[in-house]
Amino acid sequence: MNIVVDGVNIFVATGGCVFDSKKPTVVFVHGSGLDHRSWALQARWFAFHGYSVLAPDLPGHSLSEGEPLNSIENMGKWLVKAIKSAGAESVHLVGHSQGFLVALEAAALLGEKLKSLTAVASASAIPVNESLVETAKKNTRDAADMLLKWGFGSQSHTGSSAVPGMQPIGIGRQIMSMNPLAEDLLACNKYKNGTRCAKTIKAPSNVIVASEDKNTPYKFGLELAELLGAETTTISGAGHMLPIESPKSTLDAIKTFILKINQ
Repeated sequence: MNIVVDGVNIFVATGGCVFDSKKPTVVFVHGSGLDHRSWALQARWFAFHGYSVLAPDLPGHSLSEGEPLNSIENMGKWLVKAIKSAGAESVHLVGHSQGFLVALEAAALLGEKLKSLTAVASASAIPVNESLVETAKKNTRDAADMLLKWGFGSQSHTGSSAVPGMQPIGIGRQIMSMNPLAEDLLACNKYKNGTRCAKTIKAPSNVIVASEDKNTPYKFGLELAELLGAETTTISGAGHMLPIESPKSTLDAIKTFILKINQ
């Protein structure tokens, strides 16, 4: 569906079902250079199991209009406006990588609307390799290739795929090459507010980490979990791109946590 935020048309995937603001809503926030397609399996499961789903393309990404936002703080404020525009009343926030930093900022502003917070392959800060940033400024496709080489675990690099006939590295490259990757990476690099924000979160939280994550290494995910007082789930044999690399395992970790809260 489409919503308007700050006068800009924004695309929001709803998992294949009509959005119903009265249902508990799971909000999925994509990572750097990605879009709503990162959450295809996860969004669809929740939409068909009693929840509403919002998986927006951030401004300037894929099907959303507007200019990309230049800071994580601004993205967090924008996300709160998007949730309000859609009319969601009860929110479970889920963010991948940079998307979790955005969700973390939004969580601090949502008040009683926030029911839970889930980090997928993330940390309280995500410093970015300077070579990657400089490459992204010059050529997004080359930067996407670099990021994806680091971002997937060993099984994906041998051609293994959770979806028969589809190669997640190729899908990631196609999406990232068309999106403002440099702007996203710069926003991650500048963000220093994660630790302070995490300490303010009172809602139940969950941190999903990957054993082969080179972008936000395992130990930093565990540090985030300690800051949040969060439950932790480890997905073995996978890298940073969990939502598209290990979609079913990622879904299982998210739904186990959220279903327990809604019992």
